[in-house]
Amino acid sequence: MDWDEAQTRKPALPKFETMSIESLEERIAELEAEIATIRDVIKSKEAARGTADSFFKK
Repeated sequence: MDWDEAQTRKPALPKFETMSIESLEERIAELEAEIATIRDVIKSKEAARGTADSFFKK
């Protein structure tokens, strides 16, 4: 295995069956927060793209 392969490997998922309900709910909350952050970044990038598109279309 070379360096690139090591860097692109996805981390192993936890074994959800062994996690407590509280831990699973906490994980869901963390993932939902991450999704919200990513959606905000996407909106920001779309706005920046729109601004750039309108500038360069002139």
